[in-house]
Amino acid sequence: MELSETKYRDDSKIRVIQIPVGTMANFTYILADLETLKASIIDPSWNLEKVLEILKKNGWDLEHIINTHTHFDHILGNEQLAAVTGAKIIQHEYSNQPSDKFVKDGDIVYLGNIPLKILYTPGHSNDSICVLVEDKFIFTGDTIFVGNCGRVDLPGGDSRKLYNSLFNVISKLDGSLIVYPGHDYGKSPTSTIKEQKETSPILVPRTEADFVKFMSGDD
Repeated sequence: MELSETKYRDDSKIRVIQIPVGTMANFTYILADLETLKASIIDPSWNLEKVLEILKKNGWDLEHIINTHTHFDHILGNEQLAAVTGAKIIQHEYSNQPSDKFVKDGDIVYLGNIPLKILYTPGHSNDSICVLVEDKFIFTGDTIFVGNCGRVDLPGGDSRKLYNSLFNVISKLDGSLIVYPGHDYGKSPTSTIKEQKETSPILVPRTEADFVKFMSGDD
């Protein structure tokens, strides 16, 4: 698959590289602090040779492996990347998968000089998190895609929890935030909170009961 690289502004000291991987339209992300040359990988699964190639080419030291949740297609590369690089695996405290550090809502993880804020956003799974970076962009995993959201019919899925995550957490964030989703399921690989609130059928204002019906296909 073709590599897509995005810098959220030209004078930024942060670089985001969005890598399409595997056969399930997944995205793996590399987030780098260009001052300290430290990097984090978000949701490694397939195509790890591409990830390692980018790290080596740029001289970046992989500090963290962050999983937005622990479904297999978001953690498949954890063990190999950790073994090769020595990076520490970070997951939500409700994860039952091997991890070096567990986080909870509101925690700050530092990538070099960059604070990464953890937002707990269950619903697609019980250990789902989003990663907010300097109020500029957010890695949303499978909590919200461009024009859609994660399914709730897998183990740990809960439409009521997802309603709270979408309407009381995601929707209340700054509209200018760039959304980097866990899968390429929409009309574009990225979006903004504002655009999703204006265009996504998922974020149409509705009650929790109506959202539960919507997610069950009864709406």
